[in-house]
Amino acid sequence: MYYILLAEGFEEIEALTQTDVLRRAGIDVKNVGVTGEYVTGSHGITVKADILIADAAKCVPEGIILPGGIPGTPNIAANKDAVELIKKVAQKGGLVAAICAAPSVLGEMGLLKGRKAICYPGFEDKLTGATVTCEKVVIDENFITSRGAGTAMDMALAIVTYITGESSEKLSKAMIYE
Repeated sequence: MYYILLAEGFEEIEALTQTDVLRRAGIDVKNVGVTGEYVTGSHGITVKADILIADAAKCVPEGIILPGGIPGTPNIAANKDAVELIKKVAQKGGLVAAICAAPSVLGEMGLLKGRKAICYPGFEDKLTGATVTCEKVVIDENFITSRGAGTAMDMALAIVTYITGESSEKLSKAMIYE
């Protein structure tokens, strides 16, 4: 099971692309409402979460994905259950993925020390201890980071490859993404 954290003000493309692509790949993924059952993104799109953070925090998933967005990113960072769940996944060696502004949450938690990472331009100083690169998607062991809305599909396909251990080329071609 993989969780995608949705907090009020999340970036819709970054969250829903991950949900859609992972489900197309047959991966069990749930959208977790950090700020409630219905969560509105930064562009006014409201999504009904599959599960609330209080229930999601009762178990440690195989991985966790943080979409960016403002104020979605600071809303994740402000939620004690979300932060604890991220820590538990990281300690267990599970997949920890973040895109856009969201890698800043990982940086501020000290989880990126000694790792390569990327984020939305302007948030680099919050990637404490990381070596910041300029790629669309950066994979460093069990951590995957990406730049922003325009790289959401690249990140989703990288996550599929990471989880399945197989190329996501067939899925990519089926969606006419080249």
